[in-house]
Amino acid sequence: YIRQDNDGFRHENAREFTCFRIVRIVHLLYCSRRVAKAGTPTSTKHAPGGRTSRSRGFVRWAVVLLAIAIIIDAIVGERGLLAMLRAREHFEMNASAIEQQRAENARLRTEADRLTNDPAALEELARGELGLMRPGEKVFIVKDLKPPAAH
Repeated sequence: YIRQDNDGFRHENAREFTCFRIVRIVHLLYCSRRVAKAGTPTSTKHAPGGRTSRSRGFVRWAVVLLAIAIIIDAIVGERGLLAMLRAREHFEMNASAIEQQRAENARLRTEADRLTNDPAALEELARGELGLMRPGEKVFIVKDLKPPAAH
């Protein structure tokens, strides 16, 4: 497949031709202003390619505004920098909460194992928290007396 473009260049395949056209279009977009030779006046009335300087100015401002809008969206948008920072803070809080829960689970698992396998630990819990006693034991409750009031 051989194709010839408007300037007389020959291309072997369609992909090469398409890539060449894209490069030429980009070249025309970015290099539309030519540098004047020394000593020759430049015309500001019309730019090469038939565009006026007014329309080029409008295009430049439109590109600048578009770039500003993209930057603002990247910072404060739905998936922007601020949202990412909030998500990272939320992640760190959840990670620390999970770590605390894991530590609590390990402590409770150890205590449950101790109460299941150690009769002395079970007796200690029954006496301390439930106030139970063995048959024949007597419980003495000692109350603190208030000091006598000074007259």
